[in-house]
Amino acid sequence: ARQLFRYKARQGDLICEMVIWALPATTPDRPHGLKYRLFCGRIGACIVRYDNEAGKGDHRHYKEQEEPYGLLSVEQLLADFRDDCVRLAGWRWE
Repeated sequence: ARQLFRYKARQGDLICEMVIWALPATTPDRPHGLKYRLFCGRIGACIVRYDNEAGKGDHRHYKEQEEPYGLLSVEQLLADFRDDCVRLAGWRWE
């Protein structure tokens, strides 16, 4: 896999980390050819997370709740995640 994007920052006790990889081939779980992990939370506590771990496909977590996520593009993935970080965690994008 080839890393396309990486971001990590802190604001007080909040941590935000985003990593996106391009896979060498598509898979049934990742037909778009991407693997990603986007996280915002505190140590030991997830506030929002988007990922597509093997066997689960594209989905997002809101604290303990998990729901499917319809990935349309990398740009939309980042926009949706950033909006959730602001709305749910009070993250300030600079």
